[in-house]
Amino acid sequence: MKQAIINGIIHTGDEIITDDAIIIENGKIVSIQNEIPNDVEKIDLKGKHIAAGFIDIQINGGEKFYFSQTPTEEAIDDIYNSSLKYGTTHVLPCLISSSHETILQGIEAVRNYRKKYNNGVIGMHLEGPFLNPLKRGAHSISQVRKPTNSELEEIIRLGKDVIKVITIAPECFTDDQLNMLLESGIVISAGHSTMTHKEAQYYFSKGINLVTHLFNAMTQFGHREPGLVGAVFENENVYAPVILDGAHCDYAAAKVTYKLKQEKLFLISDAAFLGRKVESFKWEDFDAHLEDGFYRNNEGNLAGASISMQEAVQNAYKYLNASTDEAIKMATSRVAKAIGLEKQLGKIKPGFPASFVKFDVDLSEIETLNFI
Repeated sequence: MKQAIINGIIHTGDEIITDDAIIIENGKIVSIQNEIPNDVEKIDLKGKHIAAGFIDIQINGGEKFYFSQTPTEEAIDDIYNSSLKYGTTHVLPCLISSSHETILQGIEAVRNYRKKYNNGVIGMHLEGPFLNPLKRGAHSISQVRKPTNSELEEIIRLGKDVIKVITIAPECFTDDQLNMLLESGIVISAGHSTMTHKEAQYYFSKGINLVTHLFNAMTQFGHREPGLVGAVFENENVYAPVILDGAHCDYAAAKVTYKLKQEKLFLISDAAFLGRKVESFKWEDFDAHLEDGFYRNNEGNLAGASISMQEAVQNAYKYLNASTDEAIKMATSRVAKAIGLEKQLGKIKPGFPASFVKFDVDLSEIETLNFI
């Protein structure tokens, strides 16, 4: 049976519509139209706002499991269902620097999960292990390594239909290895890198248009050496995701970034766990504990975030002076475009998933409406 979502202010991702209804059927948006058919179940928003559900392309754990420690379907399900509580309807579970065996296990788990469930798990983000050890952050030094042709070839062969984003330090790759990745169709994100401004310009010219958590684990902007951050500011084609929690990125720095990057700025959670229900965590030589609301390791370094996409959106509205519509786009249409899925996700359009968030104009209350 068809359903009609009525009496809402619709943020389509392209425009704001005030008088139409959203018609959905079988988990898909059928149309946006003024007339409400007679044979539909009506869902009355009573004047609330509605937009596509949030997309989180970098989330490490749900409320119980950490995907890199437990690369299983159970962990993926935990990430997905936990995310739904916070407005996020589409996710890329993130696997951080791990053994080759664990990476293949994570790929297989995501593939099998997606075969069983037609939901919002859209693939996986492989963050590492091919990072610069000098900018490894909380990643285990024992797992960070340079790529070999054979390892890279196997990851691409087995994972190209599963891995949507891979974070690498491009300076650790040969040109042939980088071309191998570029030709695979996997979106490359530059991060955990010591690239200079000049080096970053070279790699951006090769076709890399995304970085991983801007400011964190990369060379900073300086007046004599603008670094990777400066290269991101300079290149209008490069997308810049931020962890908007006030710790990974000061709100003032994010505000400057928003002025410079505009529609290329988007939000990620990079959550170690959601809901702050896991107070401490240890896995091999990786550890994290909650301290003043943030996850830190025993050395005092940030070890993944604790915010949800919902909090990130609220912070964009509160601290960046973004409009309601702009804050929503930072978590929906702009995310989809950054990873090449703008024709499938992130908007309220016919053929797109019937996954939404309902919210007040000040974003103080956000509720998930998921029909897939």
